[in-house]
Order: sequence, then structure tokens, then C-alpha cells
Amino acid sequence: MSTLVGVVGVYRRMSQFSGKRRPPVRAVDRNLPLVVEAVEPEAEGVVSLRLANGSALPGWRPGAHIDLVLPSGLVRQYSLCGNPSEKDHYRIAVRQLGVASTEVHALTPGTRVTVRGPRTAFPFVGEGPFLFIAGGIGITPILPMVGRCVESGADWRLVYTGRSRASMPFLDELPDDDRVRIRPDTEYGIPASGAELLEGLPEGASVYCCGPAPMITGVRVDLALTRGAVHFERFAPPPIVAGEPFRLALRRSGLVLDVPGDRSALDVILEARPGTPYSCRQGFCGTCAVPAADGGSVRICVDRGTAVLDL
Repeated sequence: MSTLVGVVGVYRRMSQFSGKRRPPVRAVDRNLPLVVEAVEPEAEGVVSLRLANGSALPGWRPGAHIDLVLPSGLVRQYSLCGNPSEKDHYRIAVRQLGVASTEVHALTPGTRVTVRGPRTAFPFVGEGPFLFIAGGIGITPILPMVGRCVESGADWRLVYTGRSRASMPFLDELPDDDRVRIRPDTEYGIPASGAELLEGLPEGASVYCCGPAPMITGVRVDLALTRGAVHFERFAPPPIVAGEPFRLALRRSGLVLDVPGDRSALDVILEARPGTPYSCRQGFCGTCAVPAADGGSVRICVDRGTAVLDL
């Protein structure tokens, strides 16, 4: 418990830093016009897209993602799940869950899209040993990492969990290796716990985890108790931990908004200004970075504290 209290304390102290103290979010430096070359079913509710433009594309490393600008104007982030050595195309995989993913599933070969990036918010570093934990569509950034380990001869293990085998994409692309453990909930009766997913963790291993928030939380809590290190990527906004209520002033509109301790500034601002731009809701894409009166910027999806914003 004392470890968790300490983590919460660090989180609260970090949340007080102003945008002025933090380097400004750098804009994505390239827009790539690409064409959907192929759309392939990969599992129940999951399709993969092959994106290309007939020329060599900017390189990327395992863990990288792209911003996909859809024909409607919606922007979403998707992990690259192909082979980084193949420079003529990008591959992403998308599970149908909401408005944007439904639009992705409706795309057809020949559709033109814009891609920004690639960028890396989930860097794969070190020499191993590695334990990879993937939940459902969370296999997408993990798949190239496993491929890199196979190529380099690094020490690695993979635990891949999901609702059922039918819902788990890329099962046929995983190495035929006893270091791969497939763990569908339907074959075990219950979802996997953090402790179960970490069974057999090698001494000194780096853990790379991607999937649903409850799975990541379980892994992080159990690793915190054993002082292990974990790298993770989630597909949902991070939970607000021990948040304090605060007040926002919007300079251009004159609105003053109270933000409760359990909500983000973005949530509250969207109720007053539905057109406010945002995308990843996790603080790394920069879409929702807003200039503040003190000369800095505030990422309204994650930053907390009293501020006057240029909105």
C-alpha cells in the first residue's frame, strides 16, 4: 500500500507543473497522402489496412504509430503492425468499436487518406530479456517487437490474451515457439489477472504491455509490488488518480468552467465548446494543446490546474 500511495503522490506533484515549465508539444512534421491498397479481415471485428503511395515511406521502429486522417476529417492513432524493413507500405489493424473505427472498416481499396508520422510513444529499447503482454488488439505494437527479438536472437516471451481465439488478430503470424502463450478467456473461464500474466517473469526482464486498461492496471500494480519495470500503451484515456478540482478561464469566450476532481478539462470544455479539437486523449498527439495566458501551453486532455486558456 505504501508503494501505491507513493505513486499517487508523485502523480499529484507532477500534475501541478505548468505548461510554461514544459517544452511545447512539437507538431507532426509531415503529411503523407496515401492510398488504401487492401483491407483484410484479421479476426472478429478486426480488419487490417495496407497503406501506400508507390514510393518508399519514412522508416519506423517497433512501437511506432501513425495518425490516420479519415475522409470525414476524424483523426485517430493506430500502431504500425507490419515489418519495419518493408518500406513500400504501412500496415495497421483496427477493431470496430466507435465512430472512427466504423469509418475505417468501411474504407475500400483506392480510398485516399492522409497519414501523419510515424511517431513513437511506445519505444522498444534494450537487449532483453523481454516479456510481452498483449490483450486483444493490443497485439498490434507488440507484433513487430516480437519480430525484432526473433531477428536479433534476444531472450523473449509473449503472453497473448483476449476474449476468444476468434477475436484475437494475427495468431497465424506469431512464431511457432514455446515462448508464445495464447490465453483466451473462453478457455480459462475468467480474464487473466496481472499476477497470472507475469508468471515466469525472467530476472531483470523489461515488460512491454498493451491492451485494455484493467489488464494494464493489474500488471502495473503487481510489478510495482515486485519493483519491476513496465512499458505500456493503452487504447483509452488514462484514469484520473486523486484529482483535485480546479477552475479554467477561457479568455476569448469569457467562460469560466469548474473542473471536478474526477474529470479532465477536455471533458468539461467539450460540453461548452463541442467543436474543440482532440484526438488521442492521452497527451502525446498534441491536437488538444491550447495556448495559455502565461505563454506556455496546456494539454486539456491530461493537464490539471488553474489556467487561463486562449479559447
